[in-house]
Amino acid sequence: MTCSISRRTALGAALAGLASHTFPLHAQSTWPTRPVNMIVPFPAGGGTDAFARPMATQFSKLTGRQLVIDNKGGAGGTLGATLAARATPDGYNLFMGAVHHTIAPSMYPKLEYDLEKDLEPLILVASVPQVLVVNPSKVSATNFADFLKLVRANPGKLNYGSAGNGTSHHLAGELFKQQTRTFITHIAYRGAGPALGGLIAGDVEMMFDGLGSSAAHIQGGRIKALMVSGEKRNAALPDVPCAAELGLPDYTVTTWYGVWAPKGTPADAQARAIEELRKACQTEDAKAVWGKQGASFPDLSGAQFDAFIKGEVRKWAQVVKASGAKLD
Repeated sequence: MTCSISRRTALGAALAGLASHTFPLHAQSTWPTRPVNMIVPFPAGGGTDAFARPMATQFSKLTGRQLVIDNKGGAGGTLGATLAARATPDGYNLFMGAVHHTIAPSMYPKLEYDLEKDLEPLILVASVPQVLVVNPSKVSATNFADFLKLVRANPGKLNYGSAGNGTSHHLAGELFKQQTRTFITHIAYRGAGPALGGLIAGDVEMMFDGLGSSAAHIQGGRIKALMVSGEKRNAALPDVPCAAELGLPDYTVTTWYGVWAPKGTPADAQARAIEELRKACQTEDAKAVWGKQGASFPDLSGAQFDAFIKGEVRKWAQVVKASGAKLD
């Protein structure tokens, strides 16, 4: 009961703070004519923030109007999503969510918003493949085939770290277990940073992590990459084989980020937002930031982004159900 009251109190306070960002609803033919507020539902400095801020910088340069990043962390990203769903749908309130928001409907028994009913999908702005990484001092295998033999010979004895129960890191491991018919033990940390630290320290043998956060440690030799998810190799790790070439064609796990608007946002404002966000993501400066993190700009918008979201919701629902994953 205390947790529920605390969550409602936090939501009420955050909604009050959001009032200064709302404006009367009207046609947006010249959008934007003033600063645009974009809720990022995680603390400053996190993965979503790392993509939102470079995009915001480029958007502001191109439009002459500031894209204000409004960090509203809490409840696994669902607090910020709730605030976005309740924001005034005038084109001046946007929301940058992530893969976590397509997992949340299957993990949380009750959400205070509906991702598919309360928010308008605008554009998928960045996609980062997940990578299977191991601690080289704890795992003797130097390639994926030998690693798979090791796992199968030692069911349950190898541990993989994650950012917490129900995160993409956790469910990437569950999907791996399902598709390889292996058993590895999940160790939940309080965040991706601590989990990566545990891997480097040798407290766990392996991790399924976003390439952006692992790349520097891979290059520094502290951890070793054995597989990149998806159908093709990543330019940031050209020597690491992809899942498809290793016999796992359906192992497609990405840490992705997209932008939504509150339901009811005028169609012309949505179209202009998509256009300007696309331009921002295609600038050389944005591409340089994306490239360093092994990310790509998929350029899916409107109906295509909506179809992608629905597919992700279905996929993760199946993984959650099959694995029995639950929140702490």
